[in-house]
Amino acid sequence: MKREKKVWTITLIVLWGLAPSKTSAQQTQDSTKVLSEVVVTATKFAKNQSETGKVLVVIDEEQLKRSSGKDISQLLNEQAGVVVNGANSNPGKDKSVFLQGASTKYTLILVDGIAVNDPSSVGGAFDLRLLPIDQVERIEILKGSQSTLYGTDAIAGVINIITKKKGNKPLAGFGTLSYGSYNTFKGTIGVGGSDGIVNYNVGYTRYSTDGVSEAKDAIGNGNFDKDGVKQNSVNANFTINPSKGLSLNPFFRFADYNGKYDAGGFADDPTAAFTSKITNYGVTGNQDLKKTTLNWQYGRIDTRRSYGNQYGTFEYKGYFDNAELFLTSDLSSTFQLLYGVNFQNQKMDDEKAKKANPSIKIISPYASIFLKNVNGFSAEVGGRYNNHSQFGDALTFSINPSYFVNQNIKLFANYSTGFKAPTLNELYGQFGANDQLKPETSANVQTGAHYFSTDKRFNLRVNYFNRQIANIIIYGTKGYVNLSEQNNQGIEIEPTVQINKALSIRGFYAFVDGDNLIRKPKNTFGANVAYQATSKLFVSANFKAFDARKDSFFDLTEFKTKAVDLSDYQLLDVYGEYKILKGKLAFFIDAKNILNQEYYEVYGYNTLRFNANVGVSARL
Repeated sequence: MKREKKVWTITLIVLWGLAPSKTSAQQTQDSTKVLSEVVVTATKFAKNQSETGKVLVVIDEEQLKRSSGKDISQLLNEQAGVVVNGANSNPGKDKSVFLQGASTKYTLILVDGIAVNDPSSVGGAFDLRLLPIDQVERIEILKGSQSTLYGTDAIAGVINIITKKKGNKPLAGFGTLSYGSYNTFKGTIGVGGSDGIVNYNVGYTRYSTDGVSEAKDAIGNGNFDKDGVKQNSVNANFTINPSKGLSLNPFFRFADYNGKYDAGGFADDPTAAFTSKITNYGVTGNQDLKKTTLNWQYGRIDTRRSYGNQYGTFEYKGYFDNAELFLTSDLSSTFQLLYGVNFQNQKMDDEKAKKANPSIKIISPYASIFLKNVNGFSAEVGGRYNNHSQFGDALTFSINPSYFVNQNIKLFANYSTGFKAPTLNELYGQFGANDQLKPETSANVQTGAHYFSTDKRFNLRVNYFNRQIANIIIYGTKGYVNLSEQNNQGIEIEPTVQINKALSIRGFYAFVDGDNLIRKPKNTFGANVAYQATSKLFVSANFKAFDARKDSFFDLTEFKTKAVDLSDYQLLDVYGEYKILKGKLAFFIDAKNILNQEYYEVYGYNTLRFNANVGVSARL
């Protein structure tokens, strides 16, 4: 009880300190912006949030500018219904995205609308550590099964990471430089510009940290070595408008991430080191054909990982090609049609696999029709046919109606089915492969209401979800097999209030229950207070509380798996920023875990105690 009183006392002090003054400054987000904000992930083309009933969270450009002291996993970890396991562990520790209680393999990661994954990994999930937050302009989190629009892996939802595209004048420079705890350094430099025909944005980021020991030193003798990491990354986007209505967007990304790791929970290994590299390139584009727009996408991602320790070196190489052609047509003032076809090719370089250098292909045509705001009623109905080169066919569909009541309450519902194809490792890998695996399939419900006050200063979204997954793939006693099913359900409550032009408060409560909640808290609570004290000074506080969880731990001394309990914990972060030279130069400080909590995200692995960094960002 004393600990809880301390937490709430500190939180209330911070909130009181951010109370509004008479100084007026720029306006922060309000309910009007939520309604009119244009999003792309919910429908694959630009649409106002008011016209879709899907549950969408937007992390906008302003929030990202004020997150230079974080990485993508830490920023996602602050959102309702999202828990990123490992977000606050040693920076080199792997990150697992749990969206509405689902395992990380059920959330599809997009970069600029194109699916990315790692065919050489067990679950196929993209490694969030490889994309620096400084090269990101916007993130859209779409909850619930989205397999109709995005195909395999989108059972729990989609996270679309949208990178920086262009400047607002012919030549503009930008950069960020910061230093902080654990000898952490980060520097970003780039240029962007636009002349009407060619737009571009090119950025380079260098990151390094000494970190802490990945494994917890249970004895406390202090002889565990630090497991630091280093990263170099490049992001380049170009937009070419050769003629009226035609746009071509080639892109290139490269990331080299390397560091040290440990043998396991409570187990140090000073010899263990890893490298991870991705090369991602391709082109997107569109042609305006009056009432129809033709869109195309192609992206290739080449992943190469290497892990070395006292037992040897282990190499993992994978390639993923994603090509898509789709059209959007305005059939009338109230009906829109989306239709297209997607092709995916995944390959793993492994001569020792059950099938040497295996690959799989998925071809999937799809279509959705949209009814647009007829007396407050909007809807989407769609379906997708998936042909997998190994297991055959899978069908998915979605129904998504919404209705505005007196412009104050939006009622929404979404019923959708989804699927996740077995990965190359599960089908053909060296260990426990089973080429008879069936795809995992799901049925998902999202329903609720979104209330907007008449003065548009307050809004409240309440969302209930229920997800049932069949044919779960697990690693059994003889390798990978399909198990029966997994059911989860929960509720999310998200209030936002605009106190005045300077002060806003955003909060949430999320509850999830059901099967397989290993490392996943049933209850999470969060609050963010943002205060524009003056035209130059901005401060914010972010608080998130995580419920107690269960974990499993392989005991290296007894050589057996044990069930363990992970205690609850609370994180309080504070950010401050001061701008000069008409906003072109900003000095910032980002302090995390101010309560200096000691806790586990994964049993036996360290998390970061109080830490902070200071820096400066420039936009010229």
